[in-house]
Amino acid sequence: MALTSEAKRTLVERDNQAISVARQCRLLGLARSSLYYRPRRDPDREAFEQEVLNTIDALYTARPHLGRYGMTDALAEECGIEVNPKRVRRLMKKMGLQAVYPRPRRNTSQGNQEHSKYPYWLRNLEIDRPDPVWAADITYIRLHRGFAYLVAVMDWFSRYVLSWELSNTLDAGFCVEALKAALGTGRHPGIFNTDQGSPFTGEAFTGVLTGEGIAISMDGAGRAFDSHLVERLWRTVKYEDVYLRDYQTPAEARLGLGRYFVYYDHRRRHRSLGRRTPASVYGLARSLQENPGIASPPTGGRIETGDGRSVAGSVAAAPVALRAPSAAATLGMLETVTP
Repeated sequence: MALTSEAKRTLVERDNQAISVARQCRLLGLARSSLYYRPRRDPDREAFEQEVLNTIDALYTARPHLGRYGMTDALAEECGIEVNPKRVRRLMKKMGLQAVYPRPRRNTSQGNQEHSKYPYWLRNLEIDRPDPVWAADITYIRLHRGFAYLVAVMDWFSRYVLSWELSNTLDAGFCVEALKAALGTGRHPGIFNTDQGSPFTGEAFTGVLTGEGIAISMDGAGRAFDSHLVERLWRTVKYEDVYLRDYQTPAEARLGLGRYFVYYDHRRRHRSLGRRTPASVYGLARSLQENPGIASPPTGGRIETGDGRSVAGSVAAAPVALRAPSAAATLGMLETVTP
């Protein structure tokens, strides 16, 4: 896998007495000028790009069939944001978004070609009880300034969210943590389904599954409908929580999402489940009655940083107030994303 210029810059050891900086740059194939270059920050440009990111997220959640050209048109006609398709493509790739529709096999994905791929085992499979199949997926969570990635592990039959993690980098680490937390409940699936994204196809993630004797299933290339239940979860989470609360920081998002997932699992009734909650279908209804404290949010929180973890306990303990959307979430956008 080719390294980016940013990654190469981190490998240069400026204090190395044995190998000069110039030689290190030659060995890495890095121009010396790029080593010392520091881009100038433009607050207005960064604010505009964050606004475009948030608007794309809202439009995609409402109409996931929009590709880069459809999204470009929607941004201009419905939200008054003029950008070119190249920028839309770059930002959608940054968020891990692709238009949802059946595609031919020549479709290109975000997966790593060096990782192993697995067949899709859920086609025509009758799932009539909890635990035969679990699934996981990643979505983009907008913040007031910046964004984060959310991964959730869900039981396919009951829609019960077993675990979730928040990260500001799209790597495998936070996905592995969510998987281990779900397996730590003491219950195991027969099949675990994901898409073919690189966080799920790497050895760090698949190794945990194979070590537990769990069969691995992956959505077919271009078959976004294969994981439709998890996509419904993301739509629900965003419309019922993320867009309403307009989280300012990762600590607020972690606290608020913790509260929401407790509500989603133990309080929110689903018509597809016969007006029952995911927890009751999963067999955990009594735990909430016996221990009402389960509805309380966690007192601490953390967000993955890629090279460590920052704990935000005191900040995350503060209550999250319902607030109006920020300036980035324009009124016109909210009016037009209604399906």
